[in-house]
Amino acid sequence: MKLQKMAKVWLLAGTLALSQASVWAQPAPIKIGEINSYSNMVQFTQPYRQGWQLALDEVNAAGGLLGRKVVVIARDDGGKPEEALRHAVELTAKEKVDVLAGGFLSNVGLALADHAQKNKRLFVASEPLTDAIVWDKGNRYTFRLRPSTYMQAAMLVEEAAKLPAKRWATIAPNYEYGQSAVASFKELLKAKRPDVEFVSEQWPALGKLDAGSTLSATLNAKPDAIFNVTFGADLAKLVREGNQRGIFPKTPVVSLLSGEPEYLDVLQGETPKGWIVTGYPWDQIDTPLHASFAANYYKKYQENPKVGSVVGYATMQAIFAAIKKSGSVDNEKLVAAMRGLKFNTPFGPAEFRAIDQQSTMGAYVGTLDLRAGKGTMVNWRYADGKAYLPSDAYVRTRRPAAAMK
Repeated sequence: MKLQKMAKVWLLAGTLALSQASVWAQPAPIKIGEINSYSNMVQFTQPYRQGWQLALDEVNAAGGLLGRKVVVIARDDGGKPEEALRHAVELTAKEKVDVLAGGFLSNVGLALADHAQKNKRLFVASEPLTDAIVWDKGNRYTFRLRPSTYMQAAMLVEEAAKLPAKRWATIAPNYEYGQSAVASFKELLKAKRPDVEFVSEQWPALGKLDAGSTLSATLNAKPDAIFNVTFGADLAKLVREGNQRGIFPKTPVVSLLSGEPEYLDVLQGETPKGWIVTGYPWDQIDTPLHASFAANYYKKYQENPKVGSVVGYATMQAIFAAIKKSGSVDNEKLVAAMRGLKFNTPFGPAEFRAIDQQSTMGAYVGTLDLRAGKGTMVNWRYADGKAYLPSDAYVRTRRPAAAMK
């Protein structure tokens, strides 16, 4: 009996030892710290989160990266730069993440980029659109995925320049993104059409647009056309007021982002016909990469993708490609791998050009229309971001020399 008991004890001890050894043998996961405005920009960040979760599930189902599982540790910045920095410090120092990603508002993105530089931590800015993030305040450790305000303004200027309009007004939120978008649009339109003049600039605070007074001040300047940069609730207010006054579609409008499903789903039957926009006609794109992504996204979430979904998915695809290329999560090796990195997105192939670390992922340009009582894009085309990036010489006048080493 004693021998039997001893055998059982030895067997149990051996089993525990093997179990513990198995745990010890498992390599630590690769950690990606994701910071975004999940609580106050839900319309965009919920699809965004679903997009990166789909990419994460796919890579882990395929065995992970470098023989290791990949995990994402997400934090909510509430749209506040100080909150984003607090999370970045915690993710970097405590969680020991290998890569930082995310950002929605441009001021938040700039704060995270500054943290990345100071801590020598790779930061993939997924959504912030300000030009400053890769130019005036660019740094070695920050890369940006979405086409910038300069790039999307250039896409829209191609169409705006064809309008007979000479007198232009602008309406944009008074923070980094709005200011950057207006500056780029004015610079690029004047280069194509030296005869145009800008007769009015309205700068409502983000989320606090008074549509009545804004449109009154704009129309008092008697513009031939309007460049709009408002989004979210501000866009809905502007459209409703303009429709009620008969301003739209009478006055031509060129509008950044307004063709994205996130905003068209809100506008519904109030969608203003004829606006020239950047956006995402998801239901009309038939490329193999997009068809596969859209089918997998719908299978997982029982809903159709939005721009946020594409951005979240593509952000992770870019990070995964860099890790595979470098064969490491060492930040200096990752930075080297990211420069010139080629990767796939649901919109098609893209790359990060080395000189300013801006992705060539593009956007769709078209006009708004109504179908079955809902807003949609028509007469659209895909504008490959590579064709709308400025020259290397231009970038050198804007980006610090130290950031290009």
